Amino acid sequence: MIIVIHQLPRSQETLWLRMLGRGRVQQQAIDELEALPQNNPLCSNTLRLLYNLRQNLEVRQDQDLEEGDREIIMRLAPLYQQDREQAILEGEQRGIQQGIQQGEQRGIQQGERLVVQNLLQVRFGSVDEELAKIIEPLLALPPEEFTPMLLQLSREELLARFRDSN
Repeated sequence: MIIVIHQLPRSQETLWLRMLGRGRVQQQAIDELEALPQNNPLCSNTLRLLYNLRQNLEVRQDQDLEEGDREIIMRLAPLYQQDREQAILEGEQRGIQQGIQQGEQRGIQQGERLVVQNLLQVRFGSVDEELAKIIEPLLALPPEEFTPMLLQLSREELLARFRDSN
């Protein structure tokens, strides 16, 4: 099968093939690529493929690279750079969001630990080694379970309950 690139219809389905064309056909395809939204998967995928092509062309640069190939490299370089910067920005934003979520989770866990330690200290005067050993098993329970225990059970009942579960 022979494909005549300059006779292909101007559509997203033929964009990649038209990029491989020459002259006006290639220029129109690049214009269409530039017009696509940055978050368009076709744009990102096409730029990735073109970057690979660019790398291959640059390897050949020492071997008599054609003027048209140089032009496509120069024209696509800013598009690819923009796509990479967008990908980096999105990655940073995802990382920040994950960091916030992890920080919130740690803050909640630390807050629960402080509540348990404070309740033990208020109820029993201090948190000695025996009481300190039951803090982790208490925190393994949901707050709606450990809070009534801390408020209602005696020191001996708490220690016995968590000694028996270990």
